[in-house]
Amino acid sequence: MPAIEDFRAETRDWLDEFCPPGARAGGGGDRTDMQTWRERLIEKGWSAPTWPTQYGGGGLDNEQYMVLIQELRRVRAGVPFGGMGLSLIGPTLLELGTEDQKERHIPPIVRGEVAWCQGYSEPSSGSDLASLRTRAVDNGDHFVINGQKIWTSGAQVADWIFALVRTDPDVPKHEGISFVLMTMHQPGVTVKPIRLISGSSPFCETFFDDAIARKEDLVGEINKGWTIGKRLLQFERGSMASLVGGAAVKEAGPTLEGEAKKYAGEADGRIADGDLRERILTHNINNQAYRLTQRRTVEEARDGRTPGPATSIFKMYGTELQQDKSSLFVEMRGTQGLGWDGDGFSRREIEDTRTFLANRAASIYSGSNEIQRNIIAKRVLGLPD
Repeated sequence: MPAIEDFRAETRDWLDEFCPPGARAGGGGDRTDMQTWRERLIEKGWSAPTWPTQYGGGGLDNEQYMVLIQELRRVRAGVPFGGMGLSLIGPTLLELGTEDQKERHIPPIVRGEVAWCQGYSEPSSGSDLASLRTRAVDNGDHFVINGQKIWTSGAQVADWIFALVRTDPDVPKHEGISFVLMTMHQPGVTVKPIRLISGSSPFCETFFDDAIARKEDLVGEINKGWTIGKRLLQFERGSMASLVGGAAVKEAGPTLEGEAKKYAGEADGRIADGDLRERILTHNINNQAYRLTQRRTVEEARDGRTPGPATSIFKMYGTELQQDKSSLFVEMRGTQGLGWDGDGFSRREIEDTRTFLANRAASIYSGSNEIQRNIIAKRVLGLPD
């Protein structure tokens, strides 16, 4: 315990000295301060705190990372890093990639120099992902890729894509899939953003017409990509970063209680509407139980590895909590919760309405909640088919 307290003291001193005022909540978000903060985090290795130091990470264990998150919260400092590089492909390469792949791809992710996107779903292969048809044909030192992906988050700004492709059409569908990396900056890649009901376009259609994936960017063995693709989804559903962060960080923004008192009224310091008060209380209890479960999972995973199929529990229940919260924000406002645009609604009201609409998809993407329940039943509880 003294060692972790020493780490806390050192972290606290470092943050007090090196985190600029403009990088803290309420500090105005000064661009110069934010850039300085970004550079200092990279130099410290805290853009990827738990990754190995040899690739530019911080080398922290889970307990130290929990302390870091808590101390960041104390000084109200944000961490200007994220994306699929840090949360998905980075952890996958660290666990399953070759040394060459780690040396080429991990440091640019740590430094925030590249953006990644995911090429999994196809127009006819969503829930049944293993039926994918995007082909990769061996052409000596590279593969030639032809096909289409859909719901490709962030493809319009991505530099690289990790994709599941079919390399053998003559074997059972799960056995003929490979996992490849390829640059998005090549003539054979076309991206078309999809506009959603929330008004944003985070997802895209991505087309490959004789695109190239180099052989050295094949992750794992040829035709063995299904296993790697599943492992990456476990990072997506419950990476150590999200588990530790979710267990330690208080959510930002207006609270349900505060907004309910504003819109539904207040009596004796409590939300006036009894039914709404009970629903918010239930949500808060469930949310706290969820976060405590995240924390317990982190503490049990002493080797630092992401848990296996049990991560489906976090994806399933987390999205339902997310949807429940956004529904409460909209419902408590009555007609003011219907504002998609217009002068009659505040920016916060519009943002929450659009968040509510966007969150309807949360229980579908990254594997629908129905699929997660099947995984939990089979892989976690061991129930028969």
